[in-house]
Amino acid sequence: MKFTPIAAALALTVAALVPAQAATAAHDHGHSQSHAAPTAALHLNAGQKWETDAPLRQAMARLRQHMAPALGPIHAKRLPAAEYARLGREVEAAVADIVAQCKLPPEADAQLHLVVAELLQGAEQMTGQRGKPRNGALQVVSALDSYARYFADPDFRPLAH
Repeated sequence: MKFTPIAAALALTVAALVPAQAATAAHDHGHSQSHAAPTAALHLNAGQKWETDAPLRQAMARLRQHMAPALGPIHAKRLPAAEYARLGREVEAAVADIVAQCKLPPEADAQLHLVVAELLQGAEQMTGQRGKPRNGALQVVSALDSYARYFADPDFRPLAH
């Protein structure tokens, strides 16, 4: 597999964050986290949502636009594998745009990395690289919901699911 500089940066970001996200996901599903190392978790900025910039808002709006029509078939377990793969590639492209163009302050950027890691893990499953495509799609939906909950983007609506 050929790695571009962006792909290499994304791989390093995910490699650094995967253990934290895996432990957080286990905790979110009711499993004990006592055996896991301390993890980074999304949080608000002194009670306020983190700031965003135009490239981030545009990429996240594009992701929402691609994922929203697929929610029904995803939940009904009727989305074809080729459609999961197409959506996964859309997620990867949007994340590449975010990494290339988004310029947030360090604290907001660190929080965004948690969302980006979840998006990339979901995309990896959706494109068939590992795991189940449907689980990856649900992880992407969860990441989009986290973005809506923790980042100031007045035009972004969480996905209804």
